[in-house]
Amino acid sequence: MDLAELRVFLTVAAERSFSGAARKLHRTQPAVSQAIRRLEDDLGERLFDRSFKDGALTDAGRVLQSYAERLLRLSEEAEGAVREFSDLRRGRVMIGANEAGVHLLLPLIGRFREAHPQTLVDVRRVPSRQIGLEVLQRSLDFGVLTFEPAEQGLAALAIGDDELVLLTHPSHPLAARRTVSLADLGRQPVIAHNDPSPARERVLRLFEERHAPLDIRVSLPSLDGIKRAVEMQMGVALLPRRCALTEIARGQLAAVRVPEARRPKRLRLVYRHTGEMSHAAAAFLAVAKQWRAADRQRPSR
Repeated sequence: MDLAELRVFLTVAAERSFSGAARKLHRTQPAVSQAIRRLEDDLGERLFDRSFKDGALTDAGRVLQSYAERLLRLSEEAEGAVREFSDLRRGRVMIGANEAGVHLLLPLIGRFREAHPQTLVDVRRVPSRQIGLEVLQRSLDFGVLTFEPAEQGLAALAIGDDELVLLTHPSHPLAARRTVSLADLGRQPVIAHNDPSPARERVLRLFEERHAPLDIRVSLPSLDGIKRAVEMQMGVALLPRRCALTEIARGQLAAVRVPEARRPKRLRLVYRHTGEMSHAAAAFLAVAKQWRAADRQRPSR
């Protein structure tokens, strides 16, 4: 089926008139009739009931109408996607990250937005275990991970480091300590994340290995909710430091190191090692490389 003929078909169906469609398309009525006849010959079905003067659709015509509308929408989307591929100003960068990854990625996005304010950065919440596959399948341009991807065909760029810290209210007795032990943490009511993740599993496994208690009193679905609960003095939390840099700087939260659970993590931006990359994605990768070079020179917090 020819897309131009499908457009003629949909116009006749909308106008309910061959002559009306001809006027709207700036074509002659015989040309419109010929386009419909060719389409009918290709499909082997009548699309319009010629016994009516208003261009009424047959049952086959009504079936085709739905598919023709979808095909033309897909055609328009495809044209738009190709234009965006070559036009950085209207481009889009698709990134997959879990919730912690989103928090750690924001400074890099801010730097990219300074250089390319018209480009859309679309960050999707994706479980860490799915990110590598979705990048390979081109559902995503990039993924954010704190571990080396297992999938072949991916490259990884380190864009920062982080560590788990104990977050407390500034007035909490442990806030004045330089470090705390797992035993100290085990005696505190803990605010935990209830979304399964490799980081959550590592923490739980760490307490099991040390045979240390873990008193989870509140389980929440978001990092922002956990930080807010700690601010309200409902308990303490073990989270990546970079997730709470703003609250720590404002004095809303205090961060205390837990040497047994520290395990510094490296934040990685993963992407396809080979294959074409859109102009927008290539620009984001260039900014990420610059960001990493600058991050190495920043004093550690």
